[in-house]
Amino acid sequence: MLDHYTLQPLQSQQFDQNTEKPDLTTTTAVRMVLDRAADVDEALELLAQYDMHASVDMMVHFALADTDGHAVVVEYINNEMVVTVTPVVTNYYLSPGEKYGIGSEESKIRFAILTDLMKENAAFDMDGIRDALNRVSKHNFDSDYASTEWSIVYNQSSGEARYFHRENYEKYYSFAVKGQ
Repeated sequence: MLDHYTLQPLQSQQFDQNTEKPDLTTTTAVRMVLDRAADVDEALELLAQYDMHASVDMMVHFALADTDGHAVVVEYINNEMVVTVTPVVTNYYLSPGEKYGIGSEESKIRFAILTDLMKENAAFDMDGIRDALNRVSKHNFDSDYASTEWSIVYNQSSGEARYFHRENYEKYYSFAVKGQ
């Protein structure tokens, strides 16, 4: 039911950075970071070289993490790339400023639940992360109009990734991601 959410107009969620750097769309940025960055610092250096443009007129942020445990969220506010150090991200803006909090109230609740779980447990195995994602998926909320489309659990040490589809946390597709 939409009345449970604070939804912002689409226009306030999109971004179109313009600082005279070369242009890059968000979808191309994802491919570039996967192809060229070995860690979070390298990814941030790459992203900082471009003016970012939303591939689709919607709110976008990047969650980046590496095998050393460095995790950040990158958001674009007022022509600036803003980096927030955090291992947790849901569908709302974390950066201070005009976009802070844009997203649903549910996303804020999900963020709080995950943050609390991180405080309780210094480290999770893949099943623990799966259980945490299950705990904050849409079926736990009064959300008749949407579901969690997909969740992915990565083991950054082994390179294993598990893909869970449509809130089915009992079945997953596993594949290996190997470094070069």
